[in-house]
Amino acid sequence: MRTALVYHEEMTAARLLWDDPECEIERPERLTAAVERLQQGGLEQRCLQLAAREASEAELGLVHSPEYVSLMRGTQALSTEELQALSGQYDAVYFHPSTFHCARLAAGAALQLVDAVLTGTAHNGLALVRPPGHHSQRAAANGFCVFNNVAIAARYAQKRHGVHRILIVDWDVHHGQGIQYIFEDDPSVLYFSWHRYEHGRFWPYLRESDADAVGLGPGRGFTVNLPWNQVGMGNADYMAAFLHVLLPVAFEFDPELVLVSAGFDSAIGDPEGQMQATPECFAHLTQLLQVLAGGRVCAVLEGGYHLESLSQSVCMVVKALLGDPAPPLLGPMVPQHSALESIQSVRAAQAPHWTSLWQQGSTPTLSLSTCSPERRPSPVSPGGPKCKAAEAQTSAVLSSLLDRLHLCATPPVRTAIALTAPAAAMVLPPDILRQEESAPREETQAWARLHEALTQDTAFTALGKVLHLLNGILDGQVSSGIATTPAAASTLEVVLRQGLSHGAQRVFCVALGQLDRPPDLANDGRRVGS
Repeated sequence: MRTALVYHEEMTAARLLWDDPECEIERPERLTAAVERLQQGGLEQRCLQLAAREASEAELGLVHSPEYVSLMRGTQALSTEELQALSGQYDAVYFHPSTFHCARLAAGAALQLVDAVLTGTAHNGLALVRPPGHHSQRAAANGFCVFNNVAIAARYAQKRHGVHRILIVDWDVHHGQGIQYIFEDDPSVLYFSWHRYEHGRFWPYLRESDADAVGLGPGRGFTVNLPWNQVGMGNADYMAAFLHVLLPVAFEFDPELVLVSAGFDSAIGDPEGQMQATPECFAHLTQLLQVLAGGRVCAVLEGGYHLESLSQSVCMVVKALLGDPAPPLLGPMVPQHSALESIQSVRAAQAPHWTSLWQQGSTPTLSLSTCSPERRPSPVSPGGPKCKAAEAQTSAVLSSLLDRLHLCATPPVRTAIALTAPAAAMVLPPDILRQEESAPREETQAWARLHEALTQDTAFTALGKVLHLLNGILDGQVSSGIATTPAAASTLEVVLRQGLSHGAQRVFCVALGQLDRPPDLANDGRRVGS
């Protein structure tokens, strides 16, 4: 079992006991809807299931003050009136007699996940928790958050497992100021947050949520804030943020562990975020993070208040953690003008701290683009016209979009390997299929005629195995594969031609080492990139 799923049904016990329109969206159904969707999709059964434990008060003390922990412990004995009065002392928080127990389970679930991943019991995983955590501060509850689950997990990983560099990726739609405050002077933790900001007019209304808040003292450059200044950000904007900001900095930082504050109020349909990113976008984001830290990715649930969008997005993250192919992204992949302005501003603010963001010794810039009526990109200057914000989503539009979400079935074979002697003597892991079959001899002979080198016995045998492997991938029976051949350049040309003849519209070829460049096969209207 390579993906852990940590959960405990007792985290659904806390609920709002009085009328409060601001807090009523944080409800137990957030967890039950996600768990039910995982079960219906057969995903829960594919994971290593762990029941959450309570974090000890000493573990909570890695981040929170003893006085605050004691105050939260005391909520177990308060009346409803006393709980309401205490809740009123904080911003957007409610307490319940079960809050302390639920919050300890939430923090403990994050710690269990870290233990499982860092001891090798699991390769990655997700903790489904409530209350969320990323707004909670050393001595204050805030924004539905009681204990800062991800911050506690980071300190625990450092203290218990000796981890030196931790990346925290916060894709919740709200700024996780609690995490920022805890680590803002600490260069051992790189904190990245994108969040709805609207030039400070969106909660939590903090000046330190803007792009120029980069950390303090030795931690300067280790806080990376990407503020969204308009609603309607979609798949293209989120992907651009990862590719142009997070990943360059993260590769340079070289984390040993990735923690994700996985809030899905940044997904389409959520009343808090009002963003347009579809659930499959989070599968792609998760896949991108898995290239870091040897794939040691621990995601912990934060916000997310539209139950359908939340549960769909949770499933997408789990599928990506399990290694399933990510579904195609819907809609045009053209970032909005406002998104590119935000990306440019954060790159400029961070450039003094990260060489990966330097461009020819000057302030980094990105080409800004807007959308024409035909939704094609057209160049504009930074002060030029902006794309219209996406129209407000109705439930009908959301339902239609989610209905069109095409989930790719997992191929029966995850990885196949086609080897020829002496590589055939290799001992393979149990989850990799050794492929012995070859393509039909007539098919192999037809392709071998392209190059004399392929008619030689060993190359011909290898070609047959490569073609069989490729056909399995193109037919959806195999997810990925590895093959050996003594005639690499010639075989590569056959693979490219076979892919195109099978109906592929775009092929991307990466060649390492001294290998002849593959032929230009784009003259038939399709594209081969290399």
